[in-house]
Amino acid sequence: MAGSTLRDVARRAGVSIRTVSNVVNGSVPVSDELRTRVQAALDELDYRPNLVARNLRRGRSGMIALVVPELDVPYFAELAREVITAARAHGYVVMLDQTDGDGQRERELLGRESRATMFDGVLLSPLTISAEELRSRTNRVPLVLLGEHIFNGSFHHVAIDNIAAAREATEHLLGLGRRRVAAIGDQPYSTGETAQLRTIGYRQALERAGLTAAEELIVPTQRFHRRLGAQAVERLLALPEPPDAVFCYNDLLAIGAMNALTRAGVRVPDDIAVVGVDGIQEGQYSSPSLTTVAPDKTHIARSAVGTLLGIIDGSAPPPADTRAPHRLLVRESTVGAGGRR
Repeated sequence: MAGSTLRDVARRAGVSIRTVSNVVNGSVPVSDELRTRVQAALDELDYRPNLVARNLRRGRSGMIALVVPELDVPYFAELAREVITAARAHGYVVMLDQTDGDGQRERELLGRESRATMFDGVLLSPLTISAEELRSRTNRVPLVLLGEHIFNGSFHHVAIDNIAAAREATEHLLGLGRRRVAAIGDQPYSTGETAQLRTIGYRQALERAGLTAAEELIVPTQRFHRRLGAQAVERLLALPEPPDAVFCYNDLLAIGAMNALTRAGVRVPDDIAVVGVDGIQEGQYSSPSLTTVAPDKTHIARSAVGTLLGIIDGSAPPPADTRAPHRLLVRESTVGAGGRR
């Protein structure tokens, strides 16, 4: 019944309004018998809580912010969808913002006092801001960090194990018999921690196979964009001895790389096999389809949202690094159509 109130539900269930409120809010334990009776009445009357009024009573806005470097990067768009779904299950609305990877923009977003009243909490995927800057911020809005910055357990932080992910991607290529494996995406500067972790994993895989990393095969890129992946492959193809496989630090670099290889008349995977990271949908429908290391975005979103709401409610455990699972999705860019190598 549209517009049903707590009083209507209480009357239908034969209990007090307070008991119904306790069931709806989960604020006070009730017996299984009462909970079942109240839930039946809630379902029969199609009761929908007034989230605005509830949040006002709690002194909350009912909104959280998701701040990422670039919304037009498919990984962040897909992650945003999962965060919105996870937050909606808790009655929260998600507002999106982007920093363009600009350090000053990240500092402004975290230093703006108005954000402490506008949002109940913030999920932030930083590129440049340091742990010290985070510790010294004046805005004390609850915060959970996403991505691969190294924070050493000093903040609530959700990310995949980038070293392991890169190692598994490179080991997959080595397992196919490839021996001259290139890496595209290294970022040897202070804000390139994600890339640096993936370079470590890449090197570990080569070392375990008894191979030495050829420095000319490690191509840095300023960002993880398609165009830069294509340019990196052009540089690799100009070498006296080009690679027979390429590990790209994200799927966009890999898709750009495959485009450049195709334009150069190089067959993927026959001549050069390609692996990416991120598990974006675009890779599933590229030609050839892209082998990738896919983070569990649903797990990342649910873990991050759950932790943030725990901080808001005061029930979160001490800050820690939470590792989200990932898996290797083997497709045509490494094994060819029909799984041939």
